[in-house]
Amino acid sequence: MTFEEYQKQSRKTAHYPKIGENFVYPVLGLTGEAGEVAEKIKKLFRNKEGVLSDDYKLEIAKELGDVLWYLSQIATELNLSLEQVAQLNIEKLFDRETRGVIKSEGDNR
Repeated sequence: MTFEEYQKQSRKTAHYPKIGENFVYPVLGLTGEAGEVAEKIKKLFRNKEGVLSDDYKLEIAKELGDVLWYLSQIATELNLSLEQVAQLNIEKLFDRETRGVIKSEGDNR
């Protein structure tokens, strides 16, 4: 599945207030789902001594899917494609790598 296909398909399942003019709702959802990913990792160390089973990896993957869903809705609300977001990110990272500042601090390095 491509990012474009995912974005189109995931949009069919988007049901929230003022859809099409409300990027705040999916931003808040993204933060909640990112927190759930962090909780899964925390509990991996608390309950399973950091040993990652295939079943637990699948549980984390499901939460990452929820993160992707909200990210897709934010992009759609902002009239951006996930493909565009991914391309911009790779360009930024490779530029930082080339300039030797990937380990530095700040957004615009």
